[in-house]
Amino acid sequence: MQLFYAPDISGNIYVFPQDESKHIVKVLRLKEGDSIHITDGKGNLFISEIVEADIKNCKVKVTSKRSEQGKRDFTVHMAVAPTKNIKRFEWFLEKCTEIGIDEITPLKCRYSEREYIKRDRLSRVVSAAMKQSLKMYLPVLNEVTDFNDFLNSDFDDETCRYIALCDDSPKQHLKNAYTAGRDVVIVIGPEGDFSDEEKKSAKKRSFEPVTISASRLRTETAGVVACHTVNLLNEEDV
Repeated sequence: MQLFYAPDISGNIYVFPQDESKHIVKVLRLKEGDSIHITDGKGNLFISEIVEADIKNCKVKVTSKRSEQGKRDFTVHMAVAPTKNIKRFEWFLEKCTEIGIDEITPLKCRYSEREYIKRDRLSRVVSAAMKQSLKMYLPVLNEVTDFNDFLNSDFDDETCRYIALCDDSPKQHLKNAYTAGRDVVIVIGPEGDFSDEEKKSAKKRSFEPVTISASRLRTETAGVVACHTVNLLNEEDV
């Protein structure tokens, strides 16, 4: 199945923009009468049929709609310090979207290597990964947020909160600390780890220190491993 993303789709008729129209008609060589699958990134799947195979304005007619496709009973929110090499952070976004993630917050920490991102570019990485992995929910990608401001967010009391540390302090492995079925927020710092002050602040805000691997992982690898661990535990619980 080829999945297309149209956040503004509504009604029974939708016209794709020029770049998507060219891809549909010239690259995929789809014709009038062929079926097109579309998601709005909000859990809805629109089954449609091409009525005008125009290379600039491909028009489709929605024939059916399915709601809450792939809806899960838990959410994964990861707050991660962007890497100096933005390609590595893009890789993290791509892989976590494929695995299953609901929200990403880039963090500005004491030892951050990067304090800004091009959110539009990274959003395209996320939407492309959503389409490739046939997911119907588009993960939320937030702006870069200061570490302490993030800690002071209004988290639900039932949400599991973890901070991944690479020091020698005693801590549980994420797979033992997390309870399947619960919403979770996982914070991962820069290559230089969190500062002592940041660790203390996280503890005050009920973020439990965890480890995610016996190996010392790069920031983007740690993010992917943590995301996969949570998703795997929920799959095993089914």
